[in-house]
Amino acid sequence: MFGYTEEQIAAFGLSFGVGAFMLYMLFIIAHLAWESKAGRFGTFVLFLGLAFGMVGFAAKFVIQWMLEK
Repeated sequence: MFGYTEEQIAAFGLSFGVGAFMLYMLFIIAHLAWESKAGRFGTFVLFLGLAFGMVGFAAKFVIQWMLEK
C-alpha cells in the first residue's frame, strides 16, 4: 500500500500509534485523578497502578533500539 511493505506499516503503527495511545491513556489517568480530587499520594498510586505496564512497553522499545545500533 502506497509503496510500503506490511512490515513497515506494522512497525509504524506499533511505535507511533501505540505511543500516541499511551499518551492519551496518561491524560485519562491524570483527568481521573483530578476529577476524583485524589491528592498527591492518590495521584501517585493511580499512575503507579494504571500506567506501570507502559513502562515495560517503553523499555522494550528502547532496548530494541539500542540493540539495533
